[in-house]
Amino acid sequence: MAAETKKDPPIQLIPEGLDFEPGFNIKTLWAALFVGFIMLPGAIYLGLVTGQSMAGGAEWVTLILFIEIAKRSFVRLRPQEVIILYWVAGGLVMMGGKLGTGAELFGGPFGGLIWDQYLIQSPQADGLHQHIPDWVVPPRGSPALEGRSFLHPDWIKPIALLLTVIVMMKINSLSLGYVLFRITNDIEKLPYPLATVQAGGATALAESSGQREGWRWEVFSIGAFIGIVWGLFYVVIPTVSGIFLTETVTILPIPFIDLTVSLKEMLPAGIMGIGTDLGHVMVGFVLPFWIVVGSFAAAFLVNLLINPLLYSFEVLHTWEPGMSAIPTQIANSFDFWLSFTIGGAIVVAAMGFWMVGTTMWKMRGAQREDRETLPANRGDIPIPVALGIWALSTLGFVVLVWWLVPGFPWWISALFGFVWTPIYSYIGARMIGLTGSPQGVSFPYLREGSFYLSGYQGAAVWFAPIPMFNWGYEAAAFKQLELTRTHFGSIFKLAAVTLLIMFVCSFIFWSFIWKLGPIPSSAYPYVQKFWPFHATMQAFWAKSTLAEGGNELIKTIIRWEYVLTGIVGSAGLLGVLSLLKWPVALFYGFIGGVGAWPHFLLPNFIGAMLGRYYFQQRFGENRWRAYTPILLAGYSCGMGLVGMSSIALALISKAVSSIVF
Repeated sequence: MAAETKKDPPIQLIPEGLDFEPGFNIKTLWAALFVGFIMLPGAIYLGLVTGQSMAGGAEWVTLILFIEIAKRSFVRLRPQEVIILYWVAGGLVMMGGKLGTGAELFGGPFGGLIWDQYLIQSPQADGLHQHIPDWVVPPRGSPALEGRSFLHPDWIKPIALLLTVIVMMKINSLSLGYVLFRITNDIEKLPYPLATVQAGGATALAESSGQREGWRWEVFSIGAFIGIVWGLFYVVIPTVSGIFLTETVTILPIPFIDLTVSLKEMLPAGIMGIGTDLGHVMVGFVLPFWIVVGSFAAAFLVNLLINPLLYSFEVLHTWEPGMSAIPTQIANSFDFWLSFTIGGAIVVAAMGFWMVGTTMWKMRGAQREDRETLPANRGDIPIPVALGIWALSTLGFVVLVWWLVPGFPWWISALFGFVWTPIYSYIGARMIGLTGSPQGVSFPYLREGSFYLSGYQGAAVWFAPIPMFNWGYEAAAFKQLELTRTHFGSIFKLAAVTLLIMFVCSFIFWSFIWKLGPIPSSAYPYVQKFWPFHATMQAFWAKSTLAEGGNELIKTIIRWEYVLTGIVGSAGLLGVLSLLKWPVALFYGFIGGVGAWPHFLLPNFIGAMLGRYYFQQRFGENRWRAYTPILLAGYSCGMGLVGMSSIALALISKAVSSIVF
């Protein structure tokens, strides 16, 4: 990666005159099977142990493997095949998680069911568990939960609902995403800057399949080496030592070193610690500098100064000396910061909509000039047909929610599905089309506020598939297809194959891992630390609509004077930054860092400072910006590879122990 010799070759996209070609073929199928059966268990394990995703690493491993195979077979991969291979890998690894919980899981949809089984059995769900429907998770005490098995009749409803919702969401996203693409690309002629870069990268990778490796491979290899070395100490030693020794050997605590208890006298009610995953430093290389600076400044200002002051004035009254970081975070959130961040979210949402509205007003009429006919053989369908498919799938969500939760006003689901989702998605698509990023427009707590103010009593709606979506990023996917001259039909075939493989592989590997031991447990340090926090927050919101004491609970925690403080404080900060003409990203970072963990923002900040004041000076800003995402992808790949090796040993060992004993 020497600064004197390596130069990024110019990206040449496919000439416009060439025909559109399909990108889905037998190579895509083999790639999907490779990711599903080889990469997926590593992604699951890495997420449970460290909380990190293999996103980026999985895509690169898959592309490297298939490009190397192509070279040795004297076959040259087409850009259409490369872009589809990239999406196959990323889509299979990243899908997972549970909406509204904050507990992100990787490794397919069954990770969400693993979260549900934990929630209903957790102490935080006491008083709530009897209100959680059986179409979400089997009831507490069910043999399906005690036996840790999905192969039980009590799981039929949750799994059937899960499969139905996943298929409906994919239909909803592709149909509306296509309409948004037609509006923003064919009518408004938006530039889609990042889509051009991503498509150019696919083209360059395709060209490299017939040539020697360039700078991308060198940077990626450096990142992978760093990830492997760090993973040996961070993941492999704790995992392997737990197999062969009576006690687990941990060189660095996962996921952070907690200093909260040690500093209780100096920083009452303050949270402090150091994240131990080197990946957080790598993330600091990639994130916008002023976002990182704002988040870091907010988190440390809150915990070093504001929290001790609020404690001295008895605003933070729940905290007690001896509390570690997670109980302190929960106590402080309920006493003050949850209300304050709602106020800050209102300012951020208002600012985001104002910025989008201003941009749309300035560009009114200009985009409707010079309309062209649609490119031949692109794979287009009439917009009314796409809208009809989207409307039917949205109606399906509304009917499904009404059937699952008959006491919840159906018109709220319809409003979110037919009004909010298209408007919010269009705003997101426009932001991506103009700037490459959807940042700057969000509306936090809209879901929670609508449920609470609806008058509904019960907890089922918090687990229902309410159609609140933002499909703006799907428009960028269609733009990448157009730039690489890939027939649009490929994305629909891709969706069908990945859904099937993801569902099957997710079921197999989550079932096996869950059967070997409880999740969370000491074997999975990250989720053991953070899941109780996420469960507390989800249970708090779900209990807020219960008939017995729910409203009183939320009234004692959501304090409107603190919400107003958040609005005034955030608006004042925005005004000061505007007067000083400082970057607006600093404001977004500051608001995001108010309730964030300083443990992880410290290494983010270190990475941002190293990148800006050392590596940029050495390599140049443009070249360093080109290096950083590939370096992070390589690191993720290295960590993923050692994670897969560790889980292979752990699973074989535990499986053999189960058979023998």
